[in-house]
Amino acid sequence: MIAAAVLAALALACAVGAWRLTSARWTWRAPRTAILLWQSLGVTWGLATTGALFAYALAPYGAGVVHGLSILLIRAEFDIREPHDAIRLCALLSGLTLLAVLVAVLVAAGVQTLRAQRRHRMLLSLIARDEPAVPGVRVVDHPGAAAYCVPGLRSQVVISAGTLDLLSQDELDAMLAHELAHARERHDLVLLPFGALLRALPWAAVVRDAQASVALLVEMAADDRARRFCSPKRLATALLRFGAATSVPTPHGALGATSGQNVMTRVNRLIKPDLDLPAHVRYAILTASAALAVSAPLLWLLPA
Repeated sequence: MIAAAVLAALALACAVGAWRLTSARWTWRAPRTAILLWQSLGVTWGLATTGALFAYALAPYGAGVVHGLSILLIRAEFDIREPHDAIRLCALLSGLTLLAVLVAVLVAAGVQTLRAQRRHRMLLSLIARDEPAVPGVRVVDHPGAAAYCVPGLRSQVVISAGTLDLLSQDELDAMLAHELAHARERHDLVLLPFGALLRALPWAAVVRDAQASVALLVEMAADDRARRFCSPKRLATALLRFGAATSVPTPHGALGATSGQNVMTRVNRLIKPDLDLPAHVRYAILTASAALAVSAPLLWLLPA
């Protein structure tokens, strides 16, 4: 029962931590560090929640979650001799259901995203063209403003003809640097589990807020990488021009520079950047994130 109690407390702590983190503003000063913390919270919450149910259900075996599940699999039976055994059976079925749902929605989201990206690459091969002024970038003949990347092993950065007319050369370079950051850092994989969790728990406000927070942090992380190679004010100006123009929605499975509803927040951050978090604070958060990520798997091995 100790393992079940500790895992339940850990799951509750992750939920409270996620709730508090959605309103935190220090994350804007270190988006990459905050993203790692978000990932640790998400993984730990899933393993701690299912682990608490399994630990309670398998407590009579006294072997922990992992070994208890192996014993149950070998015996292929669950004895119900007393009333509380029925409660344990419900906990076991709930744990299995929750784990199956979390894995299923993650796999389904991944498959849908990969299919959408593959379909869009095929479409681009038919309608997009190369432009000498922007080598390595695919251009679509559309008057609206569009700039996005299709991530993957063969990532592609796409802009519209309207974007070429809308932005100056410096602004275009800044926008392309932002999209290349999305592609190189595979931000689609960062967003995938949070989108999948939102599908599994669409009624949970904290899950919606978490997904929105991570999406904003991903854009800020791409902004930070882009401003290594361009003027932050040029990127801010490009974002404002996109906001005032007729923008084309970002296709499913792609990442766009103006995705989301927080463009002005990013513009203000680019124009008046806050000081970065001190190095020792970042290292402390990274250490805590790593410890959090390994805590639930270790507790799965703790005897009941």
